[in-house]
Amino acid sequence: MLEQKLGTEKLRYSVANASISGETTSGGRSRIAAALARHNPAVVIIALGANDGLRGLPLSEMRANLTAIIAACRKANARVLLAGMRLPPNYGPDYTEKFHRAFADVAAAGDAALVPFMLEGFADRREMFQADGFHPAAAAQPLILANLWPTLRRMLRK
Repeated sequence: MLEQKLGTEKLRYSVANASISGETTSGGRSRIAAALARHNPAVVIIALGANDGLRGLPLSEMRANLTAIIAACRKANARVLLAGMRLPPNYGPDYTEKFHRAFADVAAAGDAALVPFMLEGFADRREMFQADGFHPAAAAQPLILANLWPTLRRMLRK
């Protein structure tokens, strides 16, 4: 869908999807150097961290991993868009607020663009998620793109 949107907007970029379902920030950190070398991207969209939070991993580790990923992208001269996430309230208000705030803090420190919550506007709509209740269904993909697009478009036009 992103590639189609780029064509519609007459923006001459290609898309390389280096994601792995179920990935944590630690996994992303271990793979980022190879992905950057393979694709030489102008822009990297980082949509990691949700699985760290769902597993209750220490937020300091998630922050360190996201910081390292952004630094690697910047070193490779790629601009970065960080897609923030939120957790369900059953993880407790302290952890969930610190989790959400971590994305803004890391983006600001790494001079990365931020979409605060990539599931904004539909996270409470059950029909937009797979049976597990966590992973977006195919019907949610256009909504995710719509959430990312305004920030991404500004980055691509620079």
